[in-house]
Amino acid sequence: MSVYDEYRSKLRTPDEAVKLVKDGDWVDYNSNVSFPSLLDAALARRRDELHGVKLRANLMFGPLQVVECDPTREHFHYNSWHLSAYERKLCDKGLCNFIPMVFRNLVWYYQNFLTVNVAMMSVTPMDKHGYFNLSCATGVGLGILKSADIIILEVNERLPRVYGGFDESIHISEVDCVVEGEHPPLPQFPILPPTPEDKAIAELLIPHIQSGSTLQLGIGSMPNVVGAMLAESDVKDLGMHTELCGDAYYRLFQAGKLTNRRKSFQRGKGATGMIFGSQELYDWVDQNPGVIVEPLYFLNDPAVIAKNDNMISINNCIAVDLYGQTYAETAGLRQISGTGGQLDFLTGAAQSKGGKAFICMTSSFVDKAGVRHSRILPEPTGGIVTDPRTQAFWIVTEYGAVNLAGCSTWERAQKLVSIAHPDFREELIHAAEKQKIWK
Repeated sequence: MSVYDEYRSKLRTPDEAVKLVKDGDWVDYNSNVSFPSLLDAALARRRDELHGVKLRANLMFGPLQVVECDPTREHFHYNSWHLSAYERKLCDKGLCNFIPMVFRNLVWYYQNFLTVNVAMMSVTPMDKHGYFNLSCATGVGLGILKSADIIILEVNERLPRVYGGFDESIHISEVDCVVEGEHPPLPQFPILPPTPEDKAIAELLIPHIQSGSTLQLGIGSMPNVVGAMLAESDVKDLGMHTELCGDAYYRLFQAGKLTNRRKSFQRGKGATGMIFGSQELYDWVDQNPGVIVEPLYFLNDPAVIAKNDNMISINNCIAVDLYGQTYAETAGLRQISGTGGQLDFLTGAAQSKGGKAFICMTSSFVDKAGVRHSRILPEPTGGIVTDPRTQAFWIVTEYGAVNLAGCSTWERAQKLVSIAHPDFREELIHAAEKQKIWK
């Protein structure tokens, strides 16, 4: 049987394919723009005949039909291990539960602890050899598929085919069902204009980035500002080793700054695990030999990250307390995003020869009532700590950049107060004195 004959024998309509889901099953979708929208809609149409179906995914940009159709969660119970803005709103409504998980451990969790009865994922059209490419969500895709009892693939003609180091494809012989259908253009995420504080923070970061550095830029406006400034700087021959590839890297490539020529690991290749951004970004990564996608259990391994000399990691957070604990995923107890790979890259970049790990935030924010609050906190808040104080390195606000590595509690307090918003420094000093961490 040829691969095309096998493909035709496994081809189903979305409604036929989702009949494989039973009451109580665990169903997994893939991440971000590889969301299987046709299968999701078909599964939602089975709402009244299914009960207790549990779903997992992450970075879903919405809408999720299985969630929208079942506000009581009697039929479908949705869970995410990294929240998008859409999923954050679902959590606020009690329609989504967060799964704590460090990205480098995700596949290990699936291999050893999690049940996957049915996996549904969007892929590129099959090639002449019988392979489907996992595209923009390669970082987690194959690890989930290999743990599944049943595999259903949704062919999305819009997805770019991205070359991989490994684990970027699955063969038709490993698949139970394939569905087809028309899809709208992939979601796009325009770069937001930077604030004055963003620009001030980026200006503090730029001097730490030298020619030949390899970059990891996290999600948010700050990484994009850094990318834009680097594109206009004298720095050259930058490399990419990042969990997420967004438009900041495309801008650097356009400016001739991103070449990957001086990487000490995987020279000539910009490595990533996930991709989402503009259509120009999707076109750039499509069949581009200079960009490879790899599984996060490899890409996010601190030992692998550290193989890149002069590795620079730049991420955002919500707050930091005077002990150096970083709160990057919750505001109090409200889940905002997820642990993701921030801790992975903090560790790996800090261990890299010549590497540095930066956590960035504005020094303060103004709430809806017009009240200003400090992002440097006087004491642990009872929120969820993303990065422990033992992994605190460079902390940056618009008022300065300080390195906490190896610092005592009083040294940390002094450094963090120095980059706090001036309106809160006396209050923070008083709190530090009260906790006996001020000199």
